[in-house]
Amino acid sequence: MNSKISNGNVPISNVGNIPTKNPNTQPRKNSSSPYTEDWINVKSISNGMINLPHNEKVTGVKIQPKNIFILDPLQQQRVLNAMGNFYNLLNFEFWMISADRPVDISVYQSQLQIMLQNAQLPAQIKIISQDIDKANMFINNQVVDTEYYILFKEKNPDEIGKRIRLLINGLANCGLNASQTSNDDLRMLLDNFLNGGVKTEFGTVVVE
Repeated sequence: MNSKISNGNVPISNVGNIPTKNPNTQPRKNSSSPYTEDWINVKSISNGMINLPHNEKVTGVKIQPKNIFILDPLQQQRVLNAMGNFYNLLNFEFWMISADRPVDISVYQSQLQIMLQNAQLPAQIKIISQDIDKANMFINNQVVDTEYYILFKEKNPDEIGKRIRLLINGLANCGLNASQTSNDDLRMLLDNFLNGGVKTEFGTVVVE
């Protein structure tokens, strides 16, 4: 997995492989703890937001990628100009993040297997078998989707809603679709940065 974060003046440490904390132990005071939750202080993830101490919340939008390089030069320049105007509207600190997520085609593979079992004509069997081989190659090569996010931190619920609307509408003016981050999106981002992209369910982030 590969995650990149770009932000104005907010350093991001490479935490690497941080050991999982035993939930039965108490945080050590006045010491450098090796446990993830003692550094990032995540309390919970709900309603598309990461809940931090002191009522602070991290949320934002996920942006659907768009390849502008297939457009003609004039259209490309319009998109770039619109993006420049959009960024100038943002008067709060934010993080721009790109993160790789494995592509899950397990449902598609199952459908292909059912189609193969029901196929009777040799031509159909050959085409479906070729699709199955392509799908297996797709998985074996660990193909990923790159997802893009804009996140921010804020306490005030009204301000959070205002910023979400600003981001979605501003990106729409640039021809980009965006939606508020989901709980699954935020868990994936934490796993991506803190656990090398490995999904864990055993207390990497302890809810207290």
